[in-house]
Amino acid sequence: MSQNVNISINEDSRIPKYKQIVDSIINDVAKGKLKIGEKIPSINELSESAYLSRDTVEKAYKILKERKVIISVKGKGYYTAKTELISRINVFFLINKPSSYKMMIFNHFVNTLGVNAHVNLYIYHCEESLFVNAIEKNLGAYNYYVIMPHFKDNDLNHISFTPEVLKAIELIPKDQLLMVDNTKPEIKGNYGSIYQDFKEDIFNALKEGMDKLKKYDKLILVYPEKLIHPYPRRIMHGFKQFCMQYDFEYEILNEIYDDMDFESRDVYITIEEMDLVNLVRQIRERNLTMGKDIGVISYNETPLKELLGITVISTDFKAMGETAAYMVLKNKKEKVKNVFKYIERNSV
Repeated sequence: MSQNVNISINEDSRIPKYKQIVDSIINDVAKGKLKIGEKIPSINELSESAYLSRDTVEKAYKILKERKVIISVKGKGYYTAKTELISRINVFFLINKPSSYKMMIFNHFVNTLGVNAHVNLYIYHCEESLFVNAIEKNLGAYNYYVIMPHFKDNDLNHISFTPEVLKAIELIPKDQLLMVDNTKPEIKGNYGSIYQDFKEDIFNALKEGMDKLKKYDKLILVYPEKLIHPYPRRIMHGFKQFCMQYDFEYEILNEIYDDMDFESRDVYITIEEMDLVNLVRQIRERNLTMGKDIGVISYNETPLKELLGITVISTDFKAMGETAAYMVLKNKKEKVKNVFKYIERNSV
C-alpha cells in the first residue's frame, strides 16, 4: 500500500462511505499527495484497513475509473492515472461577499473543474483596499485570476470599479484574467468575461412577465440602500425604465417595513432575503393571498423560493460557474453575457 494514501472515513457523517473514498483520493491527487502513476491500495487492502465492505470500496473505485482519476493494471493493481486531468491549474478566485448566490457560482466552478485545478477562494467584502492587497500579494502565484468586481463608495452606494481597482486589475496578465458577474469594457487587452447586464436583464425579465403584471396597478421595487454589500443601481434603473416605457405606476422602497400599508393589486419585487421573508410573513398574517391580492417577485433564484412557489427573476448561477470553468479549461478569451430568466410561479 502506498504510504501517501490516507483514506479518512468519518463514521458520524451522513455522506456515503464510497463518496468519502472518492473525495479523499481526488483531494490527495489535487494537492499533490498522490503522484501520477502512484500505486494505491487494492480493493481488498482498503476494505480491510478501513473496515469497509468490499462493495463500498469497489463502488468508489468504479467511479474513480470512470472519471479517469485511477486506472487498473491487470495483475498489478490500481494506479493514479497518467492523464492531463491530473495536472493542476491553480486558480485565484476573488469574490465580494460569501452570499449563497456567489458561493453557488464558486461551487459549480470548482465542481466543473474537478481534479483539473486547485482553487483558492478570497473574499474582499466590497472593500477596495482588501481587493487591491489580495491581487498584489498573489501576483505570479496562479495560472488564472477569476474576479467579481463589486465595490461601495463612502455613502455605501454600489460602484463597479475605482481607479485603484483598475490599476490592480491591469497588473494581471490578460491571458490569465477572467471577469465574472460584473465587467468593465474599458479594461484593455484580450481577456475572458462572463457577466450580467443588470439594467437590461431586469427590464427584459419583467417584459417577459408582462401578461401577469398587467393585472396589477402598481409595481414596487424594494431596493435596499446603505448596505455593507450594496447591489448595483443599474437594477433600479432597469426597473424604472420598464415602468415608464410600459406606463406602470411604480415606487421604490428601501425595505419592507413593519405594518406595511398594503393595497390590493400591488406587486412587490424584493432583492434582499429578509425583505422577502418580512413581506411573505405580513401577507400571511393578514390572510391575503400571494398571486391574487398581492404579487411577489424575488430577485435571484434559490431552491427555497422554488419550494415556496415564489416567482423569480434571476441570472443562472449554475451556468455562470460552469461557463467560467469551461473558459479556464479551454483558455477562452470571450465576452459572454450570462443567461437571465423570468421564472413564473404562483406568487403573481
